[in-house]
Amino acid sequence: MTLPYRTALIVGAGPGISASVARRLAGAGLKVGLASRDIDKLAALAEETGAARYAVDATDAAAVADLFARADAEIGAPDVVLYNASGRIRGPIADIDPEAVRQAIAVSAFGGFLVMQQAVRRMLPHRLGAILLTGASASVKGYANSSAFAMGKFALRGLAQSAARELAPQGIHVAHFVIDGGVRSEHRADPDDRPDSSLDPDAIAQSYLDVLRQPRSAWSWEIELRPWLEHF
Repeated sequence: MTLPYRTALIVGAGPGISASVARRLAGAGLKVGLASRDIDKLAALAEETGAARYAVDATDAAAVADLFARADAEIGAPDVVLYNASGRIRGPIADIDPEAVRQAIAVSAFGGFLVMQQAVRRMLPHRLGAILLTGASASVKGYANSSAFAMGKFALRGLAQSAARELAPQGIHVAHFVIDGGVRSEHRADPDDRPDSSLDPDAIAQSYLDVLRQPRSAWSWEIELRPWLEHF
């Protein structure tokens, strides 16, 4: 089944999940835009996928509006948007810097709202589009010394649930992905005695595209992904 979409914008792009999704979307024939604070790190991926690159601070409303305006002009208004950015800091509640917490929540949650708002404004007239939000174990489980990350990811999940109920009847598919486990990378390989003990980013990307192919009579608003050895 081919995707019913033409253009995708990935915010918070980098190696791992977003890179794998970018490759899959480009392989499916979509024009792809990659947005990040640091676009230099996206050069190889952009060359591989033919994607456009955009520098953006996702926590700045004016910057996000400008990002979408640039994407509109260069690749076309995106009808698939993936928000993959997050702010992660650790520390005891008694000691953690409040300003660092504010920024982490802004990246994980407020940025997701800003990106979703711009996406929805473009999708509503056509009653077509998909907005994908990358969550984590912390979306549903608050761990010790990880309060800021949990607050941000809980908020992003709340945004996804509310938006799915509001926007599904208007033709916009909103889906949240709980990535419940470590994601494999060149710096984080599986031990020889525990193969597939981490999540393969290409396998995650396949699940993202499977959701994009869902008939609207059976849309998922949330998918939880974990390696087969991860505890529930």
